[in-house]
Amino acid sequence: MKNNCRFLRVIFILAQLSCPVAMVTAQETVVDEALQWHDVTQWGVEGRILPDQERERWFDRLPMSARTTVTPSVWTLSRDSAGMMVRFKTDATAIHVHYKLLRSNLALPHMPATGVSGVDLYARDDHGKWKWVQVTRPAEQEMKVEFISGLAPGEREFAAWLPLYNGVEFMHIGVAADCRFEGLSPREKPIVFYGTSITHGACASRPGMVHTAILGRRLDMPVVNLGFSGNGRMDQAVGEFLIQIDAAIYVIDCLPNMGPADVEAKCVPLVRQIRAAKPDTPIVLVEDRRNTNDWILPARQAHHTANHAALKASFNTLLQEGVTKLSYIPGDALYGDDTEGATDGSHANDLGFMRQADIFEPVLRNAIAH
Repeated sequence: MKNNCRFLRVIFILAQLSCPVAMVTAQETVVDEALQWHDVTQWGVEGRILPDQERERWFDRLPMSARTTVTPSVWTLSRDSAGMMVRFKTDATAIHVHYKLLRSNLALPHMPATGVSGVDLYARDDHGKWKWVQVTRPAEQEMKVEFISGLAPGEREFAAWLPLYNGVEFMHIGVAADCRFEGLSPREKPIVFYGTSITHGACASRPGMVHTAILGRRLDMPVVNLGFSGNGRMDQAVGEFLIQIDAAIYVIDCLPNMGPADVEAKCVPLVRQIRAAKPDTPIVLVEDRRNTNDWILPARQAHHTANHAALKASFNTLLQEGVTKLSYIPGDALYGDDTEGATDGSHANDLGFMRQADIFEPVLRNAIAH
């Protein structure tokens, strides 16, 4: 027993020594109060729709008018900052963040605090490609920490993705007072995703690892994430807000929260609603992903098969009605075929999110181009 304990202590020490210095120190540095703090609300975040409409909280995804029209569950979930992203330029070699979360529950049983409540930092490299930099590791409801230090010199563009399953009360970016800093306004014509917990971000390890965020970086376009965990049901009340957005494309990905009868009743009316208001904006319909363990669960496998058939029938009905610029993504391969793409069978892990992005990307590119 003593030898085992000694062995475990050695492994623990070696593990600590093997960690990159930035990963160990990034969240432990005492923040210099002489920093210049920049309130992100002064220039805006992407993913916050209809910014001119009144809100109960600045970082809510839906405006206040939605409170009386969408379901109570959708309204509550809209308080999460899922999909929101703030861009800025700076030549700072160290970047800090100060933010307060809506809820003190920082993690979920199947999803880490970095994904639920973290802020995820990326930067463009010298070729303009987005690359990961650092993520906060939330330990408190209010975080005032150094993101990272020792950055290579030079001015570059950064993007910070906000928490997926928590809300934000305020958020400031801090850099040394003698550094250049410029907040970058939200870009126009976003990709708009309407979906379920998977769109919402479960169970990504970091906010930037959701397929919606991955696609935003790959296509270099703004993204709106209207994923509502357990409540993405092709509701026309949500559709009323979709059609108010000047979108580049709409992605309707609600089947994981629906059954075949729901799909039959609600898909065609939602697409008609969007098309009546947006006659030329592409629309993509997405089948639900097969649970990664449905190979051994016949009832679950039958559910997915019936759901897919219902969506395909609705798609064909819409085509027969003459609806144009309508695309379709099958669900069978969205998590891969090796059963390794999900955390709990239903919700994607990072591998599953990357695989989804790989399948979505060519469809979205083609639809936007035509």
